[in-house]
Amino acid sequence: MNKIAVIDDERPVLLTLEALLKRQGFAVQLAGTASAGLSMLEKFGPDLVLLDLGLPDEPGIETLGKIKQRHPEMAVIIITAQDSLSNAIETIKMGAFHFISKPYAPEELLNVVRRALEQRDLKKDREELMAKTAELSRQLEEAQQQLAPVFTSRRMREINELVSRIAPSDANVLITGESGVGKEVVANQLHRSSRRHAGQLVKLNCAAFPQNMIESELFGYVKGAFTGALNDFHGMIHEAANGTLFLDEIAEMPPDLQTRFLRVLQEREYRPLGSTKTIKADFRLVAATNRPVQAALASGVLRQDLYYRLKTFQLEIPPLRERREDIPSLALLFGKRFAAQMNKPEPRFSPEAFQFLMDYNWPGNVRELQNAIEHSVVLCDGETVTVSHLPRELRLPAILQDVVAHPGNGGGDGSLKLDAREREAILQALAQCHGNKKKAAAVLGIHRPTLYSKMKRYGIELK
Repeated sequence: MNKIAVIDDERPVLLTLEALLKRQGFAVQLAGTASAGLSMLEKFGPDLVLLDLGLPDEPGIETLGKIKQRHPEMAVIIITAQDSLSNAIETIKMGAFHFISKPYAPEELLNVVRRALEQRDLKKDREELMAKTAELSRQLEEAQQQLAPVFTSRRMREINELVSRIAPSDANVLITGESGVGKEVVANQLHRSSRRHAGQLVKLNCAAFPQNMIESELFGYVKGAFTGALNDFHGMIHEAANGTLFLDEIAEMPPDLQTRFLRVLQEREYRPLGSTKTIKADFRLVAATNRPVQAALASGVLRQDLYYRLKTFQLEIPPLRERREDIPSLALLFGKRFAAQMNKPEPRFSPEAFQFLMDYNWPGNVRELQNAIEHSVVLCDGETVTVSHLPRELRLPAILQDVVAHPGNGGGDGSLKLDAREREAILQALAQCHGNKKKAAAVLGIHRPTLYSKMKRYGIELK
């Protein structure tokens, strides 16, 4: 319900306006002087003021000035018998919505009141929309900053420069590198910087689906195409129209499906399963694999013809252990992100904790670093992440870290194989006991001196 304040020194006018406005569903309060009216505005908080210029305690123009000074957005309609042109001009200049001369027709007054309230509502809606737009822009910028890769090392800065140059094109891109290095992050960056950024970035992990399901996920199907196809399904290629299709772990796609997908890239059209209708394909392809490309080609899991079509540009993302300069900036970024999610202060890292981060080999790459920082922020009760907050594997002696990351790497045959397995068992026990030799000997079921002699034999030295 809109609220209207009426300030007029004539009692009959006040009562007439009160009855007229209340019949229209407005809440109304009255005042007969400027001082009473100004006091009423503070308590009542009206949406609109009807103001007479001929008030007993001060000129209505001065009252208008005070109202606009205290409540700049409040709509004010002047109602007065002092209907000189100069008064009308002066009050409009001061911000009055309209000037009505007495006597007036009730319908005329109500029309002006409705227009003033509509304009006020439109202005309020516009301000709210602008505020929401500004907030969405802020959130988008913040999200993009959080998603943006952190490039400190020379190799990653070179990749970033190449990404910025090739992103605006529609050229196919193949991203290679170990699991967890950030291939998907680079794919996100390519899409955001492309001319297709308004379209969708559609992601399909070829290793996440059974081989017999990848084709239907990719191409879609029509109702009745196979048992269980109860409705039409458009598929990923359709969803990526005017956008980007990201095929992660492309080498896990069945070879016969690779052949069919190659034809899509060449002819830019496809058919959903069970359909006779050909559909145009309009997407930009970004693919990724964590397999060494030459080994994948040699074993036949990745077809050469598809590979050559994919690798218009090939981006090799180095593992984190080969670009340790990126670790501090990544750790700070992840720390800030997780602290915000947990409503904790942005963490600092003690020099010792930073050194452990720098010394660790990061077999899981950036993904493992991200998980380690989340682990640390959860455990950190203050503002400083210390060594005690880091995951246990980061605090193992260096010789044991590789055993935890890659168990079962013993090799050879005969006595060499037995030696390798015994050495690995010792390392596993030491890792399990966090380097405590007494506990490791107990786990292995041998005496401590025997463990010492075997450690010496196999060159195991814990620093």
